[in-house]
Amino acid sequence: MKKIVVKFGGSNLRQPQDIDRVISVVQTYNRPLVLVVSAFFGITNTLIACVQNAKEGAGTKAALAESQDYTQHLRRLKREIIAANVSNPADRDRIEKALAVRIDQLDRYLTGIHCIGDVPTFVYDAILSYGERLSSLLLTEVLLTRGVPAREALPEDIGLITDGVFGNSACDFAASTASVAQALSGDEVIIVPGFYGIDKEGKATLFGRGGSDYSAASIACCICAESLDVWKDVDGFLSADPGAVSTPRSISQLNYLEAAELSYFGAKILHPRTVEPLFNQDIPIRILNITKPERGLQPYTVINAQRKVTKDVVKSVTSTEDVAILKLHGPGVGFKSGILAHVTNALDSNGINIKSVLTAQTAINILLARDHLDAAYAIVAEHHLAGVVEVSRNAEVAIVAVVGDGVLEASDVGSAIASRALSAAIASGVRVCLAAAGASEVAAYMLVHQDDCKLALQAVHAEFFGV
Repeated sequence: MKKIVVKFGGSNLRQPQDIDRVISVVQTYNRPLVLVVSAFFGITNTLIACVQNAKEGAGTKAALAESQDYTQHLRRLKREIIAANVSNPADRDRIEKALAVRIDQLDRYLTGIHCIGDVPTFVYDAILSYGERLSSLLLTEVLLTRGVPAREALPEDIGLITDGVFGNSACDFAASTASVAQALSGDEVIIVPGFYGIDKEGKATLFGRGGSDYSAASIACCICAESLDVWKDVDGFLSADPGAVSTPRSISQLNYLEAAELSYFGAKILHPRTVEPLFNQDIPIRILNITKPERGLQPYTVINAQRKVTKDVVKSVTSTEDVAILKLHGPGVGFKSGILAHVTNALDSNGINIKSVLTAQTAINILLARDHLDAAYAIVAEHHLAGVVEVSRNAEVAIVAVVGDGVLEASDVGSAIASRALSAAIASGVRVCLAAAGASEVAAYMLVHQDDCKLALQAVHAEFFGV
């Protein structure tokens, strides 16, 4: 029998009592599973801040004390979780000692930053992986105390090999599949920490922020899983963010491309890369809500290879403010050869990812993550590219996208989808900066002034869904 890979994210692990809900879900399956777990909510962000503070204050007693205070805080937090979930004193003591070993390892890494005054990339990735390492060990031990046969399997133990890119790695499936499949066989529940794999030298490399979804998908691919079940605290994918639209519709089915584009353009349900490992094997992704136990194992949204153009075409409207525009101006930049290649090479060599590029004769617009804008501006400005008379930047923008199979071929439902979306936004007074269609067969998007993002989302949603 094929196994199901079940992923629990940080939103499922906010309070000590959340462990009970996770265990209840595991028991509902009543079969061998592979669980992939994230860090408890907020832990990774705190680790990032802790590393930064340690680096900035390296060598000072105050900064060292701050690092030690944080690891002591972790010890107290884990004791609280153990106390809330384990009744037997002997079990509590055993679990606390096991967790202490991992926290000691983290403490040594943080102390090392103070000793050398720097954070090598492999150290940074190793430190950030400890949120997941603590979650997987804790959940394994609590499952055992509840009579559930379980074992922990770390990426370094199962051979989850990556391409070695620190901070944003990808799984090396040729190197990983056989060893992962063998290591995760068996009749017990196996718990794997998400977010990281190891390079061929055994060093931890992260799969990027939110990368536990990708971890789970990679493992599902390696073991040819029956499905990847992702447990959230929301009702799957919706037609819009319920914080912006009062009555969004639930989406029962998406294809891989639609889910990837929705995630890319701002939907927080899945990491944008989650569908990559599953696409060729047609392994479905099922989105379930842990706060709705009455539904059992019935998913809210299923993501698979089935492509279906619905009557209204658009399945969801989404948005993100994590975008900025780097613009190269010049009378012939759109015609002069080599400019774009030079810029993309320079940005890539500095670890800056480009979201999209829109060109014209007199301008090249490069879309980036907002926190990369200043670094990208400095890189491009210092190169003094021939034909570029000015480099400007704009961080006061947001993306609003419409997603649905058939977006580019919807001539039979009236005006083109992209035109309807753009017209609806403009009619509502939205300041539109740029618009694009054709880059994806299932999505079209516009850049609007940041302050108009919610208004644009509401106007476009009303155009296609009437609410």
